[in-house]
Amino acid sequence: MLESMEEKAMVQFLERFDDNPFRIRFQDHEYQVGTGEPTFTVDFKKPIPVSKLLTSTSLALGEAYMDGDLEIEGNLYNALDHFLGQMAKFSTDEGALKKLIHTSLSKKNQEKEVTSHYDIGNDFYKLWLDPTMSYSCAYFAHENDSLYEAQVNKVDYILKKLHLEKGMSLLDIGCGWGFLLIEAAKKYGVKGTGITLSHEQYKEFQNRIKEQGLEDLLKVELMDYRDLPKSGMTFDRVVSVGMVEHVGRENYPLFIQDAAKVLNPGGLFLLHFISSVTEHAGDPWIKKYIFPGGVIPSLREMISAMGDEGFHVLDVENLRLHYNKTLLCWEKNYRDHIDEVRAMFDERFVRMWDLYLSACAATFHNGIIDLHQILASKGVNNEIPMVRWY
Repeated sequence: MLESMEEKAMVQFLERFDDNPFRIRFQDHEYQVGTGEPTFTVDFKKPIPVSKLLTSTSLALGEAYMDGDLEIEGNLYNALDHFLGQMAKFSTDEGALKKLIHTSLSKKNQEKEVTSHYDIGNDFYKLWLDPTMSYSCAYFAHENDSLYEAQVNKVDYILKKLHLEKGMSLLDIGCGWGFLLIEAAKKYGVKGTGITLSHEQYKEFQNRIKEQGLEDLLKVELMDYRDLPKSGMTFDRVVSVGMVEHVGRENYPLFIQDAAKVLNPGGLFLLHFISSVTEHAGDPWIKKYIFPGGVIPSLREMISAMGDEGFHVLDVENLRLHYNKTLLCWEKNYRDHIDEVRAMFDERFVRMWDLYLSACAATFHNGIIDLHQILASKGVNNEIPMVRWY
């Protein structure tokens, strides 16, 4: 009787997601939601209490999938594209999830949060990233570009926007495994410094510098961005790709301020980041399992913070659909190597990352989040070309 009541309540809750047709299966019972021919089936091995769905729809459904209590018959990405296109219908009790949604912004805690994701292991990331080891939105300049070509395009595009000249100094805040700085040194002869909190990325980047013979041009340091002003370093150019999402909403102005303090007058700053139209606290499932402490800035927050520090915004570009395509490439690579992932981690982890990559692709497809590049100068710079496509 109790199971029957839970089943009925669960189905009634899920009936709100009726924009497109799908089936719900629970044991011997099937239900259809929406009008038309269903494109996928959500197969529940056991019911999810409505109390969990109301506390956090994303946590309840995400954990059920991770635990194997929920299976998708059909394409996982298409199913997530359906649900995440209706995120306004999700329930989130922010009061009950306060500790999960709002974490400490201390240096110690933020280092712990960053390393929990990026220090999973270089061997893991090498399975499904391209050879550049770029873990951010690629740029598909041509329809048939491979993921590798698109990542090379992205870095080349950023470096062109920065209008680099030989002998300039370039700082990469959140440098990852270092491909951008390696390309900058090789193609433009700039002197580059990368900072990261990830020990795994730090070691890999150090190895790459030595392998490429770039010790005279490049260096990488384990450093929090908040320590930049007291480092004594200054730069002609600053770039940050996919890092500001980790600093926390209260620290966005500080992040921009610290970048400004180490940038020479007239210098260019390129910020590449996942963005949203309005400000929100973030998704509970992503925060619990993928990016602890992660918060997505709105575009207007970043531009406002730049204005407060005397930056002149020169160019703003949205690459949202490029990230959708990037994530679909990662998801395919991940599935192609899923047996190797299983040899490294348990089944719950395997399903979690599969869900993460597909879900993120769906959120970009639905415009729930965007990907922006902002190019700005510290004060007035009259030396760069007057046309956008320089």
